Amino acid sequence: MIRSRIAGIGKYLPEQVVTNNDLLQYMDTSDEWIQERTGIKERRFAHRTNETTTTMGVEAARIAIERAGITPQDIDFIIFATLSPDYYFPGCGVLLQRAMKMKEIGALDVRNQCSGFVYALSVADQFIRTGTYKNILVVGSEKHSFGLDFTTRGRNVSVIFGDGAGAVVLQPTTDEQAGILSTHLHSDGESAEILAMYNPGTHANFWKEERYADFNEAPIGQMFMSHEMIDNAQLFPYMDGPAVFKKAVVKFPEVIMEALTKNGLTAQDLNLLIPHQANLRIAQFVQQKLGLRDDQVYNNIQYYGNTTAASVPIALCEAWEKGLVKEHELVCLAAFGSGFTWASALLRW
Repeated sequence: MIRSRIAGIGKYLPEQVVTNNDLLQYMDTSDEWIQERTGIKERRFAHRTNETTTTMGVEAARIAIERAGITPQDIDFIIFATLSPDYYFPGCGVLLQRAMKMKEIGALDVRNQCSGFVYALSVADQFIRTGTYKNILVVGSEKHSFGLDFTTRGRNVSVIFGDGAGAVVLQPTTDEQAGILSTHLHSDGESAEILAMYNPGTHANFWKEERYADFNEAPIGQMFMSHEMIDNAQLFPYMDGPAVFKKAVVKFPEVIMEALTKNGLTAQDLNLLIPHQANLRIAQFVQQKLGLRDDQVYNNIQYYGNTTAASVPIALCEAWEKGLVKEHELVCLAAFGSGFTWASALLRW
């Protein structure tokens, strides 16, 4: 039986370190306030102009490709997960293909926010299992810092996020003791708006509700983006933190147990859980609920913040580099985020 395995992994983190105290010049907050609510001590911010979501993805990809023992010309498919693309369109996948001078291969962009990398990994896994491709590059990269509201008004969201990228190369294997065992994907759009970035968009809710009795009278082209949206701070992400927390602490452990049960395993069989780095308090709650030891869970949100689609591959790469992930050990990747979407992948390294 053919399975897909991670043949190479890489990460990239910008040089600029931004501590909680650094944020005091922009907003009314404190190191104690941020750590108490999120566990975050610092995060990385990309260079304002010299680094993009794509360029960070390229740096992580170069390392993953080299560690896989192949070249960019050997990659036959790209899957790029991000919520912060360089352009509204086209997506980052083709920009990475261009930057790395790859062949005219397919490039797929995944927009599942915090769950993006695990979703992307699941798609890649199916392509490998069916024999469609043999070297798939899966990238998760985010540049949040350019689009956050660094004022007291926006602090509940802005203190959480950081920039960075992670990447893996997936290849086929016939080793029964290695590879991805199963992936599990879910969504529930009932509360989509409680964690969202509404504008720019095509919904025209601002115009419909605030400006015109008949929104069809609104000027052409001004429903997508307008000065009013800028003036009223409607171009920033919105999050109802407590509501997200309540949903996450239910669905996170559920999808982890789904993966374990599917493969006849228990939480105690896990060598390492790599949760999406959304909030240290969520990860600690999940750890307690599953009865996992500290050495069974890897967290690095304290130093990088929430890097959304990049957080799982960054954490997995860092754990591997530290020797915490060894051959044939059981690893679970799990994520929960905007949509809502949540997902897990269970694998043997």
